Amino acid sequence: MSQAILEQLRARFGEAIIETHNFRGDETAIVRREQIVPLCQWLKATPGIECNMLIDLCGVDYSERAERFEVVYHLYSTTQKHRVRVKVRLAGEAPQVDSVVAVWPAANWFEREAFDLFGITFVGHPHLKRLLTFDEFEGHPLRKDYPVNRRPKIPTPDPLM
Repeated sequence: MSQAILEQLRARFGEAIIETHNFRGDETAIVRREQIVPLCQWLKATPGIECNMLIDLCGVDYSERAERFEVVYHLYSTTQKHRVRVKVRLAGEAPQVDSVVAVWPAANWFEREAFDLFGITFVGHPHLKRLLTFDEFEGHPLRKDYPVNRRPKIPTPDPLM
């Protein structure tokens, strides 16, 4: 079933689909970042596809690539019982992509996590701020160029007296 979804994606979005593949039953579409929100809306709303659940959203750092970062969206249809993976490749030291919180509210904390750990900015996110590290933390600890031996200064709470 999911292979048919990839074919429909190619037919519907054409040039916005960079590539598709199926590895061990995991159908994946790599899409241009400008089309991520319309594509996600289409995947959610199209009868017969109905990817109504965002299972996970994560960042990946491929430091050796020109488009160094990827945002990976793992989607599932609770009515059709199929999965689809969508990836967006991002370049630069300040990567950014449009937020999909308006499509799946569950993306809120996933996007905050990817922002915190990889420095990926989600444009249009309603409350983009660090999730797992503290506000004064410098850098993004899951980037491959983050110094392994760096120990951030942990803020101490104000004394009560």
